[in-house]
Amino acid sequence: MPRAACGRSRWRVCHADALYLHFGDPDTRPPRSLPLRPTRLGIIGLGAIGGSLARQAKRAGVPTIIGWSPWANERAAAAQQGALDDAPASAREVARAVDLLVLAAPPAANLDLLAALAPHLRAGALVTDVGSVKRSIVAKAEALGLAARFAGSHPLAGTHRHGFEASRADLFAGAVVYVTPAAGGEEAAREIAHFWETVAGAHAVMLDAERHDAQLAVTSHVPQVVASLLGVYLAREAPPGAGLGPGARDTTRLAASDAGLWTEILLLNRDVLLPALRALEEPLGEVERALEAGDPIALRAWLTRAADWRRGLDA
Repeated sequence: MPRAACGRSRWRVCHADALYLHFGDPDTRPPRSLPLRPTRLGIIGLGAIGGSLARQAKRAGVPTIIGWSPWANERAAAAQQGALDDAPASAREVARAVDLLVLAAPPAANLDLLAALAPHLRAGALVTDVGSVKRSIVAKAEALGLAARFAGSHPLAGTHRHGFEASRADLFAGAVVYVTPAAGGEEAAREIAHFWETVAGAHAVMLDAERHDAQLAVTSHVPQVVASLLGVYLAREAPPGAGLGPGARDTTRLAASDAGLWTEILLLNRDVLLPALRALEEPLGEVERALEAGDPIALRAWLTRAADWRRGLDA
């Protein structure tokens, strides 16, 4: 019987392919104990985040690391450079074989992957993801009956570069990783948090998914929009051939981020992002009024508030 055709997305896992698969043998269930240090780690997505996690886990001594990417050349590069022990052609093969499965695809793809791979998870395996929007995937895990085996993760260690070539073994060292439990999944969240600390060298912080998304809308998603806004403005208004100094380059660094990835992030979190963006109108109005009035005191106060806040980050 021919296999049904998949959709166009490289990240799609054909549900029809389940006809050709068997579930993991319950007798091979990996031992579960706190804290979690998997003997078989699976990573779906081998870009900057997934590739870096594979490199770091290998450095940390995880015995077996299995990874999958929809791009064969990325799988080959990760295996050839020693980040993976196996790079099968199917994401399902990874899900069936590991103690901990990390979804490191773009956020919308992670939602589809979680649903598609759930029936193929090894008995007792835990699952996490690394996306920067958490409510949607935590809700998906709960709806799939995975609440006790899933916790979302969000490492604050991204880069505007992408692909396996952007990965590095020290990306997570000292970084904060938010871990967002599902309802009733506190034990799984603790195990996954311990994984990030002991294997990746990160600092895990437990945070409710709703609070996470509200916080990241302000601290991450608004800065991305502002950097991209400035990039759009400069592309349109800068005179042809005009050079850009370090200030313009620094403040537009995020504008070079992957547009497809950020389209997904901004749309998934748009209900809390929109009010945050509208809140920018007040400080923008303040500087406009100070300039219109030629008011040096108000203008200096406005600039000083921003300067004091930024310098405080490095104190």
